Amino acid sequence: MRNWLYLHFRAFTHALERLSGQLFGTLLSTLVMGIALALPAGGYILLDNVSALARGISGTPEISIFLDNDVDSAQIDAIKRNLQDEPQLAGFRFVSSEDALKQLESSGLGDVLAGITFNPLPDAFVVTLRGDDPALFDALSAKMRGWPGVAHVQLDSAWVKRLAALLELARVMMLGLSVLLGVALVIVTFNTVRLQILTQKSEIEISRLLGATDRFIRRPFYWFGVLQGVLGGLIALAAVWGGIIALTAPVAKVAKTYGVEILLVGPGWKESLAIVGLAAALGWLGTAISVRRHLWW
Repeated sequence: MRNWLYLHFRAFTHALERLSGQLFGTLLSTLVMGIALALPAGGYILLDNVSALARGISGTPEISIFLDNDVDSAQIDAIKRNLQDEPQLAGFRFVSSEDALKQLESSGLGDVLAGITFNPLPDAFVVTLRGDDPALFDALSAKMRGWPGVAHVQLDSAWVKRLAALLELARVMMLGLSVLLGVALVIVTFNTVRLQILTQKSEIEISRLLGATDRFIRRPFYWFGVLQGVLGGLIALAAVWGGIIALTAPVAKVAKTYGVEILLVGPGWKESLAIVGLAAALGWLGTAISVRRHLWW
């Protein structure tokens, strides 16, 4: 075990020497990897923030339950109990027909309602949900329509469905972009390691003559690719945070015009580790392909 760790430590230091010995080339390669990784990573972060912004602007989606005109207090109490037993509900409130009429009068429709001799508005419940999944809205509304005393159920989920469809489309596009850029990063690492192998061709041949195994020869190249990927991932994180900081003030101004406050949130520690880990994995993959292709002469 100690010998294995020592061999990896030697390979690690050798890879560091190679990276530091060609600073300009290392900088260019890691910049390419960082920018390529920053595009999909920043896109996913912005999608999460845009989703939060859209919810803040549009408000919380609701379900309105309109009751029959001849509903009695027992049926109203039964509906209240049914709503209290629903775990997916964030809350609900009862709006009597008198309260609904007063709200209409206060909204500037008093002249229109002046000629009406009776209250045409029904009692209603306004329900808010814990989530914004359109399927959840449809399932609960179908269930509520079967309750005694319910005349009509109105969904406030049209914007939810549109938003979910747009975000899903954007995520699919980001996934496609991520795959394409991932392939590009593997190709970049492949070519970088290929040049390293060709540069060290004489050294590798001498090492083989001295009895070095293929595993011993390959190990520094694997570390080279992984370290290059890690550096690219760190550059990607810096680019994403730079974009978040640059967009914070403009997005806050836009949100303020809609009466909401939105603070852009950058990647957390889990997302940061995922970005750096993915970059290291792509570096390793590109190295593995290049090593298997060019170290078999």
